[in-house]
Amino acid sequence: MPSSPSASAASPQTGLRRTEPGDTSGTAGSSGTGPSGAAGPSGAAGPSGAAGPSWAAARLFLPLIALCTAVTAANIYLAAPLLPLIARDMGSTPSAVAWLASVAQLGYAAGLLFFAPLGDSVNRRRLVAVLSLVATGALLAAAASAGTGALAGAVLVASAATVVPQLLVPLVAERAPADRRARHVAAVIGGLFTGIVAARVLGGLAGQAFGWRAVFVGAAVLTAVLGLATAYILPVERRRRRGPLFAGLVAIPGLVRRSPDLWRACVRQAGMYGAWSALWTSLALLLTEDEGYGMTTAAAGLFGLFGLAASVVAPLAGGLVDRFGAAKVVRSAYALAALSVPLFWLGGQAMAALCAAAVLVHAALVASHVANQTLALTTTSAPATANTAYVVAGFAGGALASALAGPAFGHWGWGGVCAVAGAWLALGWTATAVRPAR
Repeated sequence: MPSSPSASAASPQTGLRRTEPGDTSGTAGSSGTGPSGAAGPSGAAGPSGAAGPSWAAARLFLPLIALCTAVTAANIYLAAPLLPLIARDMGSTPSAVAWLASVAQLGYAAGLLFFAPLGDSVNRRRLVAVLSLVATGALLAAAASAGTGALAGAVLVASAATVVPQLLVPLVAERAPADRRARHVAAVIGGLFTGIVAARVLGGLAGQAFGWRAVFVGAAVLTAVLGLATAYILPVERRRRRGPLFAGLVAIPGLVRRSPDLWRACVRQAGMYGAWSALWTSLALLLTEDEGYGMTTAAAGLFGLFGLAASVVAPLAGGLVDRFGAAKVVRSAYALAALSVPLFWLGGQAMAALCAAAVLVHAALVASHVANQTLALTTTSAPATANTAYVVAGFAGGALASALAGPAFGHWGWGGVCAVAGAWLALGWTATAVRPAR
């Protein structure tokens, strides 16, 4: 179970929990148990009856979670670089199937609402295994789909089941030392953005070479292997659920209302993620259409390598949050994102500006994400439920912005997409000014 408010007070500046003297519940590598009742690497069982992992499993814990996060994050963005190939196979145009990217994000948001809050009350090991198998089956169904309707349905289910990282991030935060918590969270977020880059780069290359259906089959295999491996190394939790199964879902509105820090993190990340999503999910259209740069799908996929900036920035951002606080990091991230939007607009005609903008927007997104998610995880006594509210807000903002970016590109071209991104950033920042911190 999560730590009680009395065990770890929230810092008014950053929202990070201050570990009280003698409290080692959040220290990775310590014997005994963390706040969730999971045993430490010593293998001792905690009060909740959780059996500890072996020494080898403890060493693999954070790296394997980061790798699993990379694969599952890739599933959400798998369709984006493949849109031109899917459109050609379905007898349509890329802009007409751009809505598939929004379906994936909406499915992920729905899965977060229903499944991620269960991390506070049920056995995460069993839930991770079941969701991994469901996502695997849906990805295989997507590969076999004959039309856009069936493909959209399969992508929706696969994305809804791809919430494993958000079940595990609260566990990572609970096990981390208090003074390195943001850096541990950043390691998982680094895996997430590595998966996004892999989806664009490897997905585009593999799609060009073997077809888009083969990409979905490969993703299904990786999801099954890494999902089950991650479930295997998790501690065996014997939790006693209290109240209805989806009580965490019902508790989300009240939790956000009572926590100004959580509310601010949700809104600001929705704005940031919406701006990034509008630009990044539409980028394949600019790069591959004749009115744009006329690249092949494989060449356009290589452009995603600029997203590796996010993987480099993640550990740096974690250290900055631990040292200076979340608020300063988020302000700096918004400034970077605001600078990237006019560069993206210039990138419609100048490749150098497009490259620079891609680096800036990824650095801004990951820095904001590390700061806001650390704040969300540590500002309440129900981290899994708070994390659900945070990630759902972000993905809902991203899905809506993506849905608007497709028509904007069709009517006004790349400039319309940049306008959507700029509007999302402005909304995300100004909306939080109406509710001052307590």
